[in-house]
Amino acid sequence: MTTEPSRDGALARASSHFASGALRDDLARRVAHRTESQRDDRAAQQRAYLDEEMAPALAAMGFATRILANPVKADCPFLVASRVEDARAPTILIYGHGDVVLGMEGRWREGRDPWRLDVAGERWYGRGTADNKGQHSINLAALRQVFDERGGRLGFNCKVLIETGEEAGSPGLREIARAERELLAADALIASDGPRLSAERPTVFLGSRGAVNFDLVCDLREGAHHSGNWGGLLANPGTILASAIASLVDANGRIRVEGLRPPPIPASVRAALADLSVGGGPSDPPVDRDWGEPGLTPEERVFGWNALEVLAFGCGDPDAPLNAVPARARATLQLRFVVGTQAETVVPAVAAHLGEAGFPRVQVSSSRMDAFPATRLDPDDPWVDFTLASLRRTSGKAPALLPNLGGSIPNDAFSDILGLPTIWIPHSYAACSQHAPDEHLLAGVAEEGLALMTGLFWDLGEGDAPRLSFSVTKDQRLRLRRESSRGGPRA
Repeated sequence: MTTEPSRDGALARASSHFASGALRDDLARRVAHRTESQRDDRAAQQRAYLDEEMAPALAAMGFATRILANPVKADCPFLVASRVEDARAPTILIYGHGDVVLGMEGRWREGRDPWRLDVAGERWYGRGTADNKGQHSINLAALRQVFDERGGRLGFNCKVLIETGEEAGSPGLREIARAERELLAADALIASDGPRLSAERPTVFLGSRGAVNFDLVCDLREGAHHSGNWGGLLANPGTILASAIASLVDANGRIRVEGLRPPPIPASVRAALADLSVGGGPSDPPVDRDWGEPGLTPEERVFGWNALEVLAFGCGDPDAPLNAVPARARATLQLRFVVGTQAETVVPAVAAHLGEAGFPRVQVSSSRMDAFPATRLDPDDPWVDFTLASLRRTSGKAPALLPNLGGSIPNDAFSDILGLPTIWIPHSYAACSQHAPDEHLLAGVAEEGLALMTGLFWDLGEGDAPRLSFSVTKDQRLRLRRESSRGGPRA
């Protein structure tokens, strides 16, 4: 007796796949590739990850694969894979990154090797387990369960983009998106990166805050001078710089410069955030509830508002202070910002404010490489409802909806350049030690993530997924999406 393909059948396959250890074995092989994009001697490892891991896994599902040279950083190539089943079906673009941060060998607890998957209870240790090899491995495994259950088809068209330079700032990603817009054309992006709101709750986020790092420098003279002989006669750059910073952000973290503040939180964003609660986990620091913009909840401050942070401040030698008026002071600040603040306006706004506030001796500078745009899909977009309903059906839980991640990812390549609705479904959690020694993936989150993505990919093939209007040009879709992000007319 032949059993008809079904959603329950696909989910049963996902459960068996996880229980067999197959996902863990795939991840163990992938962790062993030392794909550190922050080093210049890993080109062979980066290419091998695409050739030996990604391309075979996708080719086994009938994807045509191509390796694209990176036009900006040659040692960080891209893989693009495509499977087209029916021009009338929706097309999904899946993204992941195969590169990792530095392994930090010798700094992992219990002598762990970052390039060897080490299972300790619920924790799967290894570099890239959470960011991002584990996350895209879950998604590819989920695709395979649907492919097998439907007898060698997905039920929708699918494209996959794997980059190998995300941890180096995604050099070349935006150039590839512009040059290959037809190759990457889709109805929506579905990807996984970053953490869940909590390990126990499935999470969806729709974009990310932007980030601009900038330096403030007060350089007054050559060399320091004795504070007994010259104190009170020479301007102190540390005092000036501290005062300049205080004019930008007050003692309670409230931004004082209008050009660095976002527009009011949209009603749809505020409504989505009302269901959330940040912090409170066993590894989380206590939230300072009186810090930041008055009148906002903690959730609104981190997901719906801008934050100006002092990352570093240097004046003299704090470890060996001298009795001298220093010659120079320097600070690095960062603005994390939501949609409505443009990255290119931040440094000019700071410079204008410092001039008007009486700090002509403080200079501001920034590298464009330090800037990430802010992105946010409207929480009312049909793709959001479709995704949340699917995750709820699979897990029996109400997923957390974040209008945007508090951190920054290169989502603008997909939302602004390709004009796609962007749906991110993370399979990690905040205490995963991402970018640090002891990075790990939680087995329970991985198992649930595999089920969630299997259910979502099954549902995409059932014919009910939203579609972009192909009577609207790409440029019109981009314009409408930007207007939507600013609260203007929507498509």
